[in-house]
Amino acid sequence: MYLYFLGTGAGKPSLQRNVTSITLKLPAPSKEIWMFDCGEGTQHQILTAPFNLHRVTQVFITHLHGDHIFGLPGLLGSRSFSTEATNLTIYGPPGIRDFVQSSLRISGTHLRYPLEVQEVKPGDVLQLESWIVKVGLLEHGLPSYGYRVEEPPRLGKLRVHELEQLGIPSGPIYGRLKRGETVILDDGRSIDGKDFVCAPRRGRHIVILGDTRYCPSAIELSQQADVVVHEATFADALANKAYDYFHSTTVQAATVAAAAQVKQLILTHLGSRYRPQDYGTFLAEAQQVFSNTVLAEDHRMVEIPRA
Repeated sequence: MYLYFLGTGAGKPSLQRNVTSITLKLPAPSKEIWMFDCGEGTQHQILTAPFNLHRVTQVFITHLHGDHIFGLPGLLGSRSFSTEATNLTIYGPPGIRDFVQSSLRISGTHLRYPLEVQEVKPGDVLQLESWIVKVGLLEHGLPSYGYRVEEPPRLGKLRVHELEQLGIPSGPIYGRLKRGETVILDDGRSIDGKDFVCAPRRGRHIVILGDTRYCPSAIELSQQADVVVHEATFADALANKAYDYFHSTTVQAATVAAAAQVKQLILTHLGSRYRPQDYGTFLAEAQQVFSNTVLAEDHRMVEIPRA
């Protein structure tokens, strides 16, 4: 599983950073690509990404500002050249359905694949097969959401040593026992797999926050996540400007990560006022508060390892 950043800038594109779009590649067996926001030019960014457009099956929109949605109509149209059979579902705040439908209708765009647009609200819990996505409300000029993606728990570890002590041979039987099945041995003994499997192991939890001021709901949604992606539009020196424009600073993002006890923080949505020579200072500000912080860059891949 990994995050791949297609756009990491704020407000308008720059030579180094396109506007916001992030993708999450799910592990096998599905290997689906889930997209979070779709700023202008996102489909061009995908041309050099390690996946194709038809692999994108879910799109989550955090809010309706243009730098997060203006790439959506073009991407939806281009996807028709890639697939006819793979469904696509868009989730987002109220208004996303009107935006999508109006864009497609006015432009005369016909989609050859099934499209569903689902408007969600804070507190919603989406069950996408065995995955869970929780929706939280942040603090921004428009209703802005954060999404917490929770991987299903994995089977607990099989206590092989105990089975060996009972003289139970290894092989396919161990797989059945790990799945919790009851197995009858050749000597007539009945072995209940549930007696030899440890508690399920928590899957990975990834939190992707839309534009926001520093707020308690960001901390609540991010609790003990493996990775949190948080905007950092401003450096710490411009904290007052960040508040006035409903955005966050490097230090505020790091404070959320520290308070929520997350494993890793990724900063994105950097203001176009900053240049590559500023990024070292930018990152250092956050790392003074939360050491395991990295800076997102366009086309950067961040792997999310299992615990």
